[in-house]
Parts: sequence; structure tokens; C-alpha cells
Amino acid sequence: MIIIGLGTVWILDGLEVTIIGNLSAQLAKEGSGLEITQTQVAGTAGALYVAGACLGVLFFGWLTDKFGRKKLFLITMVVYLIATAMTALSFSAWWFFLFRFLTGFGIGGEYAAINSAIDELIPSRHRGRIDIIINGSYWLGAAGGALLTVPLLNNFAVNIGWRIAFGLGVVLGLAILLVRRHVPESPRWLFIHGRDEEAEKLVDEVEERVEREKGVQLEEPSQSMTIRWRPGPWPSRSSTRSAPSSVASPVRWSSPTWSRAAGRVTLPWPSPSARPS
Repeated sequence: MIIIGLGTVWILDGLEVTIIGNLSAQLAKEGSGLEITQTQVAGTAGALYVAGACLGVLFFGWLTDKFGRKKLFLITMVVYLIATAMTALSFSAWWFFLFRFLTGFGIGGEYAAINSAIDELIPSRHRGRIDIIINGSYWLGAAGGALLTVPLLNNFAVNIGWRIAFGLGVVLGLAILLVRRHVPESPRWLFIHGRDEEAEKLVDEVEERVEREKGVQLEEPSQSMTIRWRPGPWPSRSSTRSAPSSVASPVRWSSPTWSRAAGRVTLPWPSPSARPS
């Protein structure tokens, strides 16, 4: 669910880039509903899409660290959906350019939020392969966009086919949004922002599910590590919580110790033989 819900951003990107390339000639035709040239579609609109993606990475990357992974990968998808829908409703060149920029802005935000969540939710020994699979899914979107535009260009009026093509991106995005509602927040993000009870509850659920589905008893940690932080709005108490790092390993983690005065948290670390690769 995590891979499907988060990794499909690359499919959307491949779909967007391919569609705009295949539709550039159609959009420039008389009667398309837009007074725009093929050069403007492929050049100006393409450049604005990339510029939006670059700014989206920077802006939403900052918000991701501040407000959490889950909130942002929902918000960025909504930005993408609205911008793509508005692109399909374009009535002039400036409107088309504006919402191509905002579509890129949403996609760029997706990169920032999704890659952070994947790195923190996928076990370390699987992370490399999963990243390759997810990033490689761009070409699935590119192939899908190429196949979809052929019937749309041949079977619909010049002012309708390209609108349907962008609308298909909205439909796919809505399906992804529904899946993402069930993707959890990053336990690591919760933990380092002082929301240790939420992180512990989430990790306990994951550990219980692993034990139930795999029929194994997760090992208790035998060592610990210390994480230091700068002064911030951390819990003013000393408490013992379960470390969320167990998401990345089938080994039970427990008893991190909060200490605001010392500015650190101590996490139990499993024995070398059980430590994740």
C-alpha cells in the first residue's frame, strides 16, 4: 500500500510530460480552444512546468519537515489535481501557462514529501530496490501517456481530445489520493518532533502485524544509541517510549529515554546480528 500510494508520483510525472509532448500539435490547431503555438506548448509551457517542479521541491520540502510527511503528500496531490483539472478547462494561453506551472509545483512537492516518507518507512535492506522500482515507474507513465493520446487525438474533436487527456490525469490522481489516506505518518518524524506516544502506538501496530502475519516473536534490543537535538518544543518530562525505528527492521525496539535538559534521546539498538543492513 505504501509503495502504491506514494510511488505513483513518477507515473503521473511521466504521464504529464508525454501528454504535453504528444498534444502540442493538437493544441496549436485552429479550433482547439486556445490561441497558442506548438513552440509555446513544448517550450514555454514545458519550461514553466519544470520551474514549478523546482520551486515545489524547495517550498514543500520545507513544509514537509515542519508539518509532517502525511499532511504534505496529501496536500501536494490536491494541488496537482486542481491544477491539472484547471489545465483541462483552459480557455486562453495565459491560463494554460499558469496551471502548467502549478501542476509542476504540485509534482515537485510530491517529490519532496514522497521521497522523505519512502526513506523513513521502507526497511533499509529493501530501500535501494524500492527506490529504483519507484523512480523507474516514470516510464510506465510515459508509455501510458503515449498510448492514451493516440485514440484521443483520432476519435475526438480537436477541442475535446486534449481536455480528456488532462482529465485522465485527474482520475488517476483521485485514485491515488484514496489509497494515500491509509498510508501512515512517518514514525521517525513523529518521534523527533516530540510526539512519542503517537509514534509508539503506530510502531506497536506494525510490530503486532508482523508477528501475526509472519508467526515470529520479534527480538528485544540489547544495545542503545543516543540522538542529540537542538533546543526546541520537546516534551518537558522524562518518559519511556517504543522507538519507531522498528518500521525499518523486523526487530523489536523499545524504551527510548527523553531528556529535555540534556537535549538528547537514547534509543535501544538491537544486537549486531539483528541490526538492519
